Amino acid sequence: MIDLDLVSRLYRTHTADLAAVIAEQRALREAMPSMVPQLDDLEAEITYLLLRHARPARVMELGTFHGWSTTWILRALRDNGTGHLHSFDRVDHVRSTVPAELAEGRWTFHHGDVRALLAEVPRDAGYLFVDAAHTASFARWYLAELFPLVPAGIPVSVHDVFHTRWALPFTEGAVVTRWLGGHGTDWFSASRRHDPDTHHALLALRRDLGVTGARDTTVNPMLWFTMPAQTQGITGNQP
Repeated sequence: MIDLDLVSRLYRTHTADLAAVIAEQRALREAMPSMVPQLDDLEAEITYLLLRHARPARVMELGTFHGWSTTWILRALRDNGTGHLHSFDRVDHVRSTVPAELAEGRWTFHHGDVRALLAEVPRDAGYLFVDAAHTASFARWYLAELFPLVPAGIPVSVHDVFHTRWALPFTEGAVVTRWLGGHGTDWFSASRRHDPDTHHALLALRRDLGVTGARDTTVNPMLWFTMPAQTQGITGNQP
């Protein structure tokens, strides 16, 4: 179960490694000023920490843009000493931003619309990261077609859900949270608007540990959950 207790424990366990990765990511941004990061600090750090904890043999990333999330994921796999990332996107900016030493032997980029590349989706993914088209229709598609292809029990993250207290109607986030409710599955978020108590608790913990962040941004609209055992039935057809 992904919750505040687990995430807090992982911050304490991996403080030194996380600090090193933050420094690397900050240097990457400085070296590539055209890069537009998509994850805020808590989102990136929690993703890294959950990957260190889960130690997946394979990770699927849906949406790369300029590679900010991609490089965070790859650094987690590097620090684990194992794992391979499969990234899917219709644009390929990421090919010019991911450092070769991170990509070598641990990254496969699939260029194109994932809806046409389902045969290339790893069926044994141990972590699923979703940050692509944020529309209700795309969410209904991946709930019905992609989610049944990945194992139950793995960590899943979906970006851009809680920019307000609740997911806005007729959005990806509304479809996903309704689907989770229909499957009796709780989620975790550090969004300052959706769950300010968790948000402030983690900021306080980071201050105590000396974690400074690579971007100094804390909107954090992502949610995480554990893939439920049943991925058929409720597909979020209503917002």
